[in-house]
Amino acid sequence: MVFKCKNCGGNVVYNPERHKMHCPYCDSLESEQKETTGESLTTCINCGGPIEVNEFTSASQCPYCDNYIIFDERVTGEYTPHLIIPFVFSKERVKLLLRDKFKSCVFAPSDFLSEAKLNSMSGMYVPFWMYDYHVRGVFDGQGNKIRRWRSGNTEYTETSVYHIYRDMEVDFDKMPVDSSDAMPDATMDLMEPYDYKALEAFKEEYMSGFFAERYNQDALAGEPRAVDKAKKDAESILKQSISGYVGVHSALNNQVTLQRTDTNYALLPVWIYNYKYKGEDYRFHINGQTGKIIGKVPVAAKKVWGYGATVFASLFTIMMLVRQLLLMF
Repeated sequence: MVFKCKNCGGNVVYNPERHKMHCPYCDSLESEQKETTGESLTTCINCGGPIEVNEFTSASQCPYCDNYIIFDERVTGEYTPHLIIPFVFSKERVKLLLRDKFKSCVFAPSDFLSEAKLNSMSGMYVPFWMYDYHVRGVFDGQGNKIRRWRSGNTEYTETSVYHIYRDMEVDFDKMPVDSSDAMPDATMDLMEPYDYKALEAFKEEYMSGFFAERYNQDALAGEPRAVDKAKKDAESILKQSISGYVGVHSALNNQVTLQRTDTNYALLPVWIYNYKYKGEDYRFHINGQTGKIIGKVPVAAKKVWGYGATVFASLFTIMMLVRQLLLMF
């Protein structure tokens, strides 16, 4: 499908700053109409040009007419997302974020934050599974409390041993796990947290103007990561409830059990900036809702050497001046 402007026929896209569908050609708002005639995974439904998509692509851009295309069969039926967080940061706002964050990186390549390079950045909806759990945590052990005091010349130490018991129940809602083979799991974990209160019922219109994937694995395949996250969070809550002891030991029973209560398929927004330097890819991921940036800045060796040479030359000049002054006196 493609969203066309009913006023001028241009491609209508979702505008994160206006929170509305926007036609960049005639500047009209909410003028979209959906067209699905002749949809194909290999041919643009707007101009007929060939397009290349992988087996998981659910939204892409035609390289010939630049229209953003959403593939019906990958957002319907079993692939219909339940929830979505729309993009909040536009490309222009992300450019400002990157330039502000890395403005002090004096050794970065000169074109690292150039307009031409940053324009290659693309917005993508990444598939996530979200799990709800009812969790029970039990801790049964011992803890010590130590009291010290002095009487005359004698110091006394009293150690009291306490039986510690905790039985906790907690519900975790929307525990997120990405389901994109193209996205590193560790990076996606660092992208968190999103503001999950902003989750909305899925609307195809939000995808227009961006790339997207359907889930690469089913909910069962991604669940072990969610279980691990939920257990670690539950154990942390249990640990925080046990305070005021010098040491906690001899745990008789320490376990966390989970019961899944619901699963949702969601799309979350990510901006991707891929900068290539000396044959190596430096990829930056930016949370499309919060603006959080994950990525490592490349270092230009010539700039480092140039800086070192400048500092050396400056020090040499200062030393020579000091020497001349000493000779004068």
